[in-house]
Amino acid sequence: MINAEFWVAVAFIIFVGVAIYMGLHRTILDGLDQRAARIKAELDEAVRLKEEAQSLLAQYQQRHKEAEQEADGIIASAKIEAERIAAEAKTKMEDFVARRTRMAEDKIAQAEAQALADVRAAAAEASVAAAERILTHTAQGKVADDLIARGIEDVKKSLN
Repeated sequence: MINAEFWVAVAFIIFVGVAIYMGLHRTILDGLDQRAARIKAELDEAVRLKEEAQSLLAQYQQRHKEAEQEADGIIASAKIEAERIAAEAKTKMEDFVARRTRMAEDKIAQAEAQALADVRAAAAEASVAAAERILTHTAQGKVADDLIARGIEDVKKSLN
């Protein structure tokens, strides 16, 4: 007796025969080959993209390092420039203070000289006035005139 398994095996053999006759296996193999080629192309593209990304990363890291070095250089030059400006400002301030001090000392010296001259002039005038009063009361005549003239000349000589 022929059982169901036998008919399944016969049907399978017929199916496989028809599939081989119709070239179905080539179509399936071509489809699988195309799919494998597509997968291989995608993998190759992924590897290429990965390498490109690594290259870009290395470039950006190099640029970042260069930017940091440039920033450090800018900071260092800015510090040097700031120190130079500060030193220059300090020197200018010291010069300004020295000039102002000299001007003040000159004004003080002029004021002292003027005060001394004013005191001398006032003392001379007071001396002349006192001598004149004393001599006008005590000396009279030609003696008085000679004394007054000689006293005035002496005071003038001592002041000059």
